[in-house]
Amino acid sequence: MTAATITRPRTRTTTSSGSYVRAGLAATVAASVATTAVAAAGHAAGISLNIQGEPIPVAAFAQLTAVFALVGLALAAVLNRRARTPRRTFVRTTAALTALSLVPDLMVPGASPATRILLMTTHLVAAAIVIPAIARRLSS
Repeated sequence: MTAATITRPRTRTTTSSGSYVRAGLAATVAASVATTAVAAAGHAAGISLNIQGEPIPVAAFAQLTAVFALVGLALAAVLNRRARTPRRTFVRTTAALTALSLVPDLMVPGASPATRILLMTTHLVAAAIVIPAIARRLSS
């Protein structure tokens, strides 16, 4: 007599969308506040926020951070439904997008090196807040 082993196909457990949506929205607010604070601190320290002679309003940092964090949240929603490994795919994709987001800051005509570094720092601060907050709540 032999024992039969029944194996079931591995299924991916899905994360409820409410979990990562709430985390993503909270991270969006936190990142918007943080990037605004970084920009304001840089400006207070004497770093110019002028690009081609036009000043970047400090409030624009919060607005753009919120927009792109929400794009990241939408990406997470799609990946959570479609990707085999949503968390890994999300982290890899957003890390690549963050790296790409630094390229325009390096190429801003007429910006000082300090301005470029400040702009890139705001991108990295936002990513450091938003990406882990959402990724933690996505399926492995």
